[in-house]
Amino acid sequence: MTDQYTPNEVEVIDVEAYAKAGQAVPTDAKYYRIKIDKEKYTVDHAVFTGREILLEAGLTPVSQYRLDMKLKGGGTKKIELEDTIDLRAPGVEKFLTLKLDQTEG
Repeated sequence: MTDQYTPNEVEVIDVEAYAKAGQAVPTDAKYYRIKIDKEKYTVDHAVFTGREILLEAGLTPVSQYRLDMKLKGGGTKKIELEDTIDLRAPGVEKFLTLKLDQTEG
């Protein structure tokens, strides 16, 4: 989140909680709480690229990380750096990262 305003809890939509409850995430929310690995982040928009999610978590260089989106029901989907993710899409729960091993080229 780029501004210094701290939203109150009423203004923040917890994406994971809505997904687990099987409810649609409100489209008019001011702030969304997302979970990346075990940390929660409050963001002020709903559409991200894979690259932006990794940057939000402070994981750089982004090319050294794999990003997966965990979906309601336990499934996962690999997210490429340029893939677009809408937090309001049905079933989006959280994001998981994996540091890629260095390989000699």
